[in-house]
Parts: sequence; C-alpha cells; structure tokens
Amino acid sequence: MATWLSLAAGSLAGGLARYFMAGGVHRALGAAFPYGTFLVNMSGCFLIGLFDCLTAERFALSPAARLLLMTGFCGAFTTFSTLILETSNLMKGGDFVRALLNVAGSLVGGLILLRLGTLVGRSL
Repeated sequence: MATWLSLAAGSLAGGLARYFMAGGVHRALGAAFPYGTFLVNMSGCFLIGLFDCLTAERFALSPAARLLLMTGFCGAFTTFSTLILETSNLMKGGDFVRALLNVAGSLVGGLILLRLGTLVGRSL
C-alpha cells in the first residue's frame, strides 16, 4: 500500500506542478512557441538527474521514496526527463547506437504515431 501511495502522491504533485508551471509560463511569454512545455521538459531533466544522483550516490532512500520522486513526480511532470535519463544510462554503458536509436526512434516514431492516431480518430 505504501508503494501505491508514494506513486499517487508523487504523480499528483508532478501533475499539478506541470499544470501551474506550463500555464504560468504560457501566460507570461505567449503562445508563439511552446515555452511552458519546453521549460517543464528542461527542468524535469534537471530534476530527474538530481534525484537519480542523490538517491544512488548520496542518500539511501527507500524504494518508495525513489518511486515518489522519480516515477511519480518526474513521470507526471514530464516523461521527457525519463527518455533523457534512460538515453544517458545507455551512453554511460557505452551503447551509443542504442542511445541514438532511443532518441531518434522516440521523436520520429512519436510524431508518426501521433499523425496516425489523428488519422484514425478522424476516420471514426
């Protein structure tokens, strides 16, 4: 039960943080560029890197705390940060080809599947 509560609490906090941060930036800077989403993605990358380092190298946090911070908060805040962390881990292991495939595949595949989903949605 503690696992579920940790995940739920982190997800709620991350989702709210994303909503308020992206919305505030959008209101402040306008809609000419997705500044809010960009800032959320970049700050999410910083946070997941910080949390990963702190939980792996500095502090012995419980699996529930790691779940709250990384999967819950960062996952709800932005999944882009997870993509970058996993790509970085591939690079740390020397697997640069898979790292490149992960980034390129996620971006290109995501754009293609978004368009495919749009086409399917319009045909229904």
